[in-house]
Amino acid sequence: MGRPPRHDADRLLDAAVALAAEAGPRGVTMAAVARAAGAPSGSVYHRFPDRSALLSALWLRTVTRFQGGFFAAIEAPPLEAAVAAARHVVEWCRENPAEANVLLAGPGAYGLADWPGESRERLAKANAQVDEALTRLAERLGRSDAAGRSRVFLAVVDLPYAVVRRHLGQGEPVPALEVGTVTDAVRDLLAG
Repeated sequence: MGRPPRHDADRLLDAAVALAAEAGPRGVTMAAVARAAGAPSGSVYHRFPDRSALLSALWLRTVTRFQGGFFAAIEAPPLEAAVAAARHVVEWCRENPAEANVLLAGPGAYGLADWPGESRERLAKANAQVDEALTRLAERLGRSDAAGRSRVFLAVVDLPYAVVRRHLGQGEPVPALEVGTVTDAVRDLLAG
C-alpha cells in the first residue's frame, strides 16, 4: 500500500479558499495555490488539469458543504424548516466566512463559462435540488402559488443572504445577533 498523498485535493482547495478570501477569485491561480499549499505545481496539476477545473472544484466543494446543512434544516416541520434553513445560511456564513465569500461572489466570478461540462452539470443539479426543496417547503407551508413560493424564497434565501452580504461585503464578521434578526424576520414573513 502506498503512502497517502501529502497534497490531496482538499488541502489544495483549502489553500484556494484562503487565496480567494485574500485576493478574490482572480488570486486563485495554479501557481498561487501551489505556493500557498507548500506543494509542487505538479501536485496541483495532477489533481486539477487546469485553472477551470480548480475553480469549479473550489465552487462545487464549497456549495456542497453549505448545502449539506441546508438540506438537513429544511426537513423539519414547515415553519421551523424555513426558520432553520434561514438560520443555517447565517450561521454557516458566520462560521465559514472565507467559504461564504466564495459563494457570495457567485460561480460566474469563478469562471463558470469555462468549467468542464461535468462541473456545470453538477452545479445545475445542485441548484435544481435547492429549488425543488424550497418549492416543496412552500407547498408544505400552504404557499404553492407563485406569490407564496416567492415569499418562501425571499424568507429562506434572499433575506439571510442580504444580511450576510452586508457584513462580509464590508470585510467584517457577521454578528451573532443577526441570527435572531433573520429568524424573527422569517417567522414574521411566513407565519399565518
